Amino acid sequence: MTSSQRSCYPRVVAFRINNIPQWLDEPESVLATKAAQKLGVTPAALKQVRVVRTVLDARKKNHPRYVHTLEVELAPGKLPATLPPDVSEVDAAPEPLPPVSRQPAHRPIIVGMGPAGLFTALALAERGVKSVILERGKDVVERRKDVAKLSRDGTLFPESNMNFGEGGAGAYTDGKLSTRINHPHVRRVIETFAKYGAPDRILVQGKPHIGSDLLPFAVERMRHELIAMGVEVRFETRVEDVVVKDGHVAGVRLRDGSVIDGDRVVLAPGNSARELYERFATDGQVLVEAKPFALGFRAEHPQLLINELQYGSKVASDARLPPADYKLAENLSVDGDVRGVYSFCMCPGGVVVPTPTEDGFQCTNGMSNSRRNSKYANAGVVVSVSVEDFARDGFTGPLAGLGFQRKWEKAAYELGGGKFHAPAMRIPDYLSGRLTKPPGGTTYRPGVTHADLTRLFPSALTESLQQALRAFDRAMRGFITDEGLLIGIEARTSSPVRVTRNEALQSVSVKGLYPAGEGCGYAGGIVSSGIDGLRVAEQICQELS
Repeated sequence: MTSSQRSCYPRVVAFRINNIPQWLDEPESVLATKAAQKLGVTPAALKQVRVVRTVLDARKKNHPRYVHTLEVELAPGKLPATLPPDVSEVDAAPEPLPPVSRQPAHRPIIVGMGPAGLFTALALAERGVKSVILERGKDVVERRKDVAKLSRDGTLFPESNMNFGEGGAGAYTDGKLSTRINHPHVRRVIETFAKYGAPDRILVQGKPHIGSDLLPFAVERMRHELIAMGVEVRFETRVEDVVVKDGHVAGVRLRDGSVIDGDRVVLAPGNSARELYERFATDGQVLVEAKPFALGFRAEHPQLLINELQYGSKVASDARLPPADYKLAENLSVDGDVRGVYSFCMCPGGVVVPTPTEDGFQCTNGMSNSRRNSKYANAGVVVSVSVEDFARDGFTGPLAGLGFQRKWEKAAYELGGGKFHAPAMRIPDYLSGRLTKPPGGTTYRPGVTHADLTRLFPSALTESLQQALRAFDRAMRGFITDEGLLIGIEARTSSPVRVTRNEALQSVSVKGLYPAGEGCGYAGGIVSSGIDGLRVAEQICQELS
């Protein structure tokens, strides 16, 4: 180490050490010893040791272990002579950005109170810009009652359900904060949820998970903070259209016909705001286009079986291990088309829930509470569908994907017999194409109907799903079992439309309109939607500075 390198160490707050293993039978105190060994110092030199990330390594069956990333602060004068390759200095936290230099003439209007809308409003408020949020559904507490009634007896409230209401679609469908994107704002989104009451464990989990029982309360606290910062929040306020004058947004028109004036509108209504996208396609002022997505089923297995397949039979019931999850994917060629088939939104210790927004259309999702203590595990098993698939089924134009999605949700509703009973079939029967034994235990409410799921979807999609299930069983021997069910259907993996935007994050056809989040085709979950909201807020603040 050079003298110049050593001279900078008094500034260093901590060192970050990666890949510190801990076997199940090792106490937590072993982490400090291993960290000291990695640094080449004595344990007494460690002033503070903090776990910042933990992942479970279960690749070796019956011998799982945890792997930690630590932040270590050293006592003065105890600095290591050299730093190993997997040790780095911890950068200081960035300073908060100053308020914008000028206020807008109108409050920015935010349509939708899911993650994209919430994080846009928060980031704007932190820079001194007060917005107004318009949410078609109810607040998160009142919304809970409507969600419960849908599961209890199949009564749907079209404006208050699993998709519409404060917190968006993620509020009552699990609260997973894991994401495949690598962006500096990932940590900011997770820390924000922890700040507003989500459990601190999400700060260190390799796959952060809040739970559908706790996330609504964090969202509620976030709303109270936004109101205290001057943000206006209106529930049960449905936006029917945006007002456009001379190519620039001029406000929004509500369901009652009234207009709210504004020259900046953030459009974050979620992927089920079908009426709004239909209006855009009809008016032609806001450019929308068909977008690929994926659809399939919910696969449900006993959680203990998944534990055995992932961890090994000897430790499957070990209370020191969390309920096991899985991530499976295959790329398959069927009829000359290469399709991706993959597991989606895996919920260990979870339940399958109904997620329709319209009467006569059946769709499902998965969720789990913070303790993940259900005896079942579920995941979407979905196949990618393209614009070409839509056309083969007779759907063209900007709403082709929406038409395709609706067709199969309607077919699933009819196959289930109505009242949002889900058609269901054992996995071996789906592969053989014939009904034998009716479904066994399931978490889905209001209930399932024994039905032939091969009647759903074009034959190429069915063949792709069948081939993938066999491949999944080769990867996880035992995935195909009479204990495994397929429950129909999983159709809202992402939006079937995209509201096209430019590099300034504005609509290519309407200035001042900022399409954001999953519903407009720019995210795929809570974290990525929140990040997209932060990016939109940064863009607006840049314009105001």
